[in-house]
Amino acid sequence: MQFPEDLLQRARRVRLFLCDVDGVLTEVNVTMGGGVESKTFNIRDGLGLRLLQQEAGIRVGWISARPSDATSMRAQDLKVDFVHQSSMPKVEAISNLLKETGVAWDEILYMGDDVVDLGVLKRAGLAAAPSDAIPEARALAHFIAPSPGGRGAVREATELVLKAQGHWDRILTKFTS
Repeated sequence: MQFPEDLLQRARRVRLFLCDVDGVLTEVNVTMGGGVESKTFNIRDGLGLRLLQQEAGIRVGWISARPSDATSMRAQDLKVDFVHQSSMPKVEAISNLLKETGVAWDEILYMGDDVVDLGVLKRAGLAAAPSDAIPEARALAHFIAPSPGGRGAVREATELVLKAQGHWDRILTKFTS
């Protein structure tokens, strides 16, 4: 996939990859029954996030307005650097995280899909949305993934960053030699 130069410039600045969970890392469905909630996460999204961490030194965080044990379990499995699950407005949660990390708004990629993400998408240096995000989120996005949430959208955004920052060819070589 070819990317426009202005998008590549934004992706080259990314030091922190943040995203929503429900509707971005998962499809927009939640399965509940017998007191247990389950979610399905895309394995390629997970590998993309690990590649950002391990191959590019980019930290990863999930910002969700909806606390979930399933989210916590998957985040722990993937060794996600930051997990914030609360009803606190996302702009406030991320502002606090940026103060803690010394990262600026223009150095984050944020992928969101719904109204609770609009304020962050408006501020992020690289705003991204899955293809099935609400129209208002897609309108704010610099990058709209070809895939929907939970079906590879996060992976597509991670590959954009890895390619823009010059890591992708090295990763391919590492896994093909």
